[in-house]
Formats: sequence, C-alpha cells, structure tokens
Amino acid sequence: MPDSGALYELNPSLGDVPEGLHLVAGLTGFADAGAAVTQLSAHLLGTLSHTVVATFDADVLLDYRARRPTVYFDQDHLTDYSAPVLKLYLARDELHQPFLLLTGFEPDFRWEAFASSVLGLIDRFAVKSVTWVHAIPMPVPHTRPIGVTVSGNRQELIDRMSVWRPHTQVPANALHLIEYRLQQQGSPVAAFVLLVPHYLSDTEYPAAAVRALESVSAATGLIFPTETLRGEDREFIANIDSQVAANAELGKLVGALEERHDSYMEDSPLNSPLADVDGSLPSADEIAAELENFLAFRRHGDDEGGQTR
Repeated sequence: MPDSGALYELNPSLGDVPEGLHLVAGLTGFADAGAAVTQLSAHLLGTLSHTVVATFDADVLLDYRARRPTVYFDQDHLTDYSAPVLKLYLARDELHQPFLLLTGFEPDFRWEAFASSVLGLIDRFAVKSVTWVHAIPMPVPHTRPIGVTVSGNRQELIDRMSVWRPHTQVPANALHLIEYRLQQQGSPVAAFVLLVPHYLSDTEYPAAAVRALESVSAATGLIFPTETLRGEDREFIANIDSQVAANAELGKLVGALEERHDSYMEDSPLNSPLADVDGSLPSADEIAAELENFLAFRRHGDDEGGQTR
C-alpha cells in the first residue's frame, strides 16, 4: 500500500538519494507520436544503471478498462501478466552523473493528488530542475530534423530551441499540471514537445527517441548512449525513403512538406547552439562520433582508475 496515505510507496531498501539532482520525466498516455516517450523510457532503463525510488499505486491511478494490461497465453494456461508500472528511479548517465527518472503510464485518475505527490517528492529530494518530454504529430517531413516546442520557465532553452510557439489550447497531459504548478512556485521546469511527422506518428520512429535524448541533454547536461538508436534510425529512414521513391503520391506529399517547412524556417530567427561561426551545422552522425570518442576516452580513464566522480 502507498506510504503515509500518499499515492506511492518508497523503496524501503533504498539508501540516501543525493539532493539537487535533475528530474527527467516522460509518461505514456494520450499522445506519444513516433513512440518517442515509450522508446525514451525503454532505452534509458535498458542502458543505464537504475534503482527504484518510489512506486505509484496503479490500482488508484489507472483505468484498466481503457488501457488493459496484457497476459501471455501458452496453449492452455497463462504464464505471464504484464502489470502497469509508474515509478521514480535513481539513475546514472554515461558519465555516472546521477539523476531522477519518472516514467511509466500517465494516470487516468486523481491528477491533483498525483501532482501533489510528485511535487512532494521534488521537494523531498531538493530537485534542481524538472525536464519532461512528449511528442505530437505535425505536418512536417522526415527529411528535416525533428523540431521542438519548448515550454516552462527556462527562457534560455525556449530562445535557443523552440521552433514553433503557438497561441492555442491543447489537451493536457498529467505532466502539464505538474509543469504549471512548478511555474507557479518559480521552480525551474522545461517541457519539450517533439514535432513528429504525422505520417510516421503511429510507428516506432527512432529519430524521435534520439531527439528526446538530445533535448534532455540540452536542458540538464546529462549524457546518454545513442549509437544504437542512430543505427536503427538510419535503417528506418532508408526504408521510408525507398517507399517514397517508389510512390509518386508519397513523393509529392513529402516534397510539399519540405517546401512549407523550409519556408517557415527561413523566417525563423532561431540559431542552433551547434552552429559554427559560418552558420554551418555538423551532421547528427558527426556529433555522435565526437561524443563516442569522448566517452571512449572517459571509459579508458575509468579502466586506469583516473576518473574523478
């Protein structure tokens, strides 16, 4: 049962959690274009060391009839039940920097109580900043970098990275409520909305996960492994490009999206922080290669006992 009447139970075997960490969040629920959040969560939990800090009560927060768990049926009996999970983890990035990770299902019920519980945990661990990610479908081409809309109160990230700044009403995510409460109390918070090509929104689009990781890194300084995702993305894009090349209507659609995207970006004052003095940008693969060289150097230092943590 949840601890002290809250919606979560703290891990009783957990040691001290360092104060002043970044909190990274992503919940699967109403919208997850390109399976960006699903991939982000799976990738971080699959590649980084992590320990459970708190487990939220699914029986209180989840509508099982709307999002039914799965069971595995083996000919004549059940062998597995996949319970829904929403947890706060203590994790470490590629450079062993600790951070908090909130991930799992988006609550269907008790949003105000959930927000209060998360804000309580943020206060309990003296969280330095909160960064969260979600993704929506947009009429943009896959042949251009995935853009983001940034909200929150970290103006430096908004000025540097936000390519679309609408005046509009949108369906809320439970993390929107937490962001709103953090803004009210003046705590650092940034949300990245990934603008995923609408015709790829129902696929597992690796580029969306890479962009999510890059966005979190820009906000927190945390470093994540991306080489596997980038390799998957190259294969994915090659397949998409072959389909577009073989279909005149698809080619026409992508071409029209490219023209509209490029026209919009020509009028945008946004400059990438990665641009050289002449305005040119390194490719994603060049950036990844430089990062891998840096990490290889750090790992070599670890082997020789030379790293200071």
